[in-house]
Amino acid sequence: MFESQRDARSTQRNTRVASTRIATFCLFYPFSFSVPSIGSNRRVLCCGFHCLRNREMAAEATTVVTAEKKPKTKIVCTLGPASRSVPMIEKLLRAGMNVARFNFSHGSHEYHQETLDNLRAAMENTGILCAVMLDTKGPEIRTGFLKDGKPIQLVQGKEITISTDYELKGDENTICMSYKKLAEDVKPGMVILCADGTISFKVLSCDKQAGLVQCRCENSATLGERKNVNLPGVIVDLPTLTEKDKEDILAWGVPNKIDMIALSFVRKGSDLVEVRKVLGKHAKNIMLMSKVENQEGVANFDEILANSDAFMVARGDLGMEIPIEKIFLAQKVMIYKCNIQGKPVVTATQMLESMIKSPRPTRAEATDVANAVLDGTDCVMLSGETAAGAYPELAVRTMAKICIEAESTLDYGDVFKRIMEHSPVPMSPLESLASSAVRTANSAKAVLILVLTRGGSTAKLVAKYRPGMPILSVVVPELKTDTFDWACSDESPARHSLIFRGLVPILSAASARASHEETTEEAIDFAMQHAKSKGLCHNGDSVVALHRVGTASVIKILTVK
Repeated sequence: MFESQRDARSTQRNTRVASTRIATFCLFYPFSFSVPSIGSNRRVLCCGFHCLRNREMAAEATTVVTAEKKPKTKIVCTLGPASRSVPMIEKLLRAGMNVARFNFSHGSHEYHQETLDNLRAAMENTGILCAVMLDTKGPEIRTGFLKDGKPIQLVQGKEITISTDYELKGDENTICMSYKKLAEDVKPGMVILCADGTISFKVLSCDKQAGLVQCRCENSATLGERKNVNLPGVIVDLPTLTEKDKEDILAWGVPNKIDMIALSFVRKGSDLVEVRKVLGKHAKNIMLMSKVENQEGVANFDEILANSDAFMVARGDLGMEIPIEKIFLAQKVMIYKCNIQGKPVVTATQMLESMIKSPRPTRAEATDVANAVLDGTDCVMLSGETAAGAYPELAVRTMAKICIEAESTLDYGDVFKRIMEHSPVPMSPLESLASSAVRTANSAKAVLILVLTRGGSTAKLVAKYRPGMPILSVVVPELKTDTFDWACSDESPARHSLIFRGLVPILSAASARASHEETTEEAIDFAMQHAKSKGLCHNGDSVVALHRVGTASVIKILTVK
């Protein structure tokens, strides 16, 4: 009896500790937590889940996914050989693709231009808006070429010499790597990883004068030519933006009016400043998304986030730079900090990796996607699954279903309270307005929040407070004149909204009317009709509208008619 009581107290104590640690880095974690006995119907809360007391409630809570229903969480798809044709891109758009990723680690400008032209044709055919992301190759270290171009066999325990002379043709005794300062920066006892971490070398000694590093093979493996290299714990002296990256951005990205750049291997806040200098006048129209992929970047995360427009949790290289058992915590902390600042965050790498070959994901992959949604991610990303996989469309549909199911379990009232607890005091007028709109929508049981915007800032702040209903961001193009010429702002603010969770952007027709009130009413009527046509609201539903009247901002509740 006493032992059972002691065990019960121990379980309760461990539960409190666990819930506190998780809640620290998860805004979507609820306030109460209890562990039921086997067979019990007691209330269970787990990382934002609604209570499911029994099987009947669980069955009622299961979300039925229809063709019309889309997740609030956005989906980024990498376009490649398996997904670059117009018909396939149309399928991806209808399945739920919001952002098309162009991976400049592979392919020529001509290749990517053809893919982009196909994407724009598909958008025209479907009427579905999609943002364009340029993912830079970034600085990289690779192994060199081998004698006769043949792979070599590495034997565990055998010593091997690594040279920084990249002209060297390698063999079983000596290989080369492209990083000139390798012998200066690594130290005995450090580890060098190759080929996505499948090959490990232990550093034994360094000859800085000769540029040689003596290592021991930690595992037996086959090494081919030009394999990627990671140096955990080393501050690598390479530029974030290489000459190739600059060429890709200025010669391809800027002329094509891309929406965002995903910057590989960002290590400090000043890296973003340099990229904006390179972009010059184009910087205001292109979002910069940072990818932290090594320990230096993790250490400087706060300053990197402060200088970024968005963030990507790129778990691939990061998983080789920091201990693998700490990846989950790094993901939660990064997403948490992005949520607090209202900056969109993408979770990436191997989310549905098995669907490259299989029509069904593993249970672990499905859980990984759902947990990213519960952590608070704005977007989830598919890489090889859509670029080179056998089931690109099915991968997107599967990811959408998982996201919808995960979102249906969230208690959005608790989520709102948690975010409010971490909001700045005093709030800016715009942020106060955005949070008030979400509070009003929650209280009025509204099915939709409608925001009229020109630059998109207000709608993005509303998205920060994670309402349970969609946010229809009505982007009203701005007409400008310099006496003789008229100009209309483009649709980039609408496309930028496509990486914010819950935001549904639409473009309203521009108007040259003198009356601002007439333009506003036209935009609201247009938005309401569009929302009805898409099934976002129905007759009798309440909709919260947020817009400006002159110099004042207005929040009002509308009834759909």
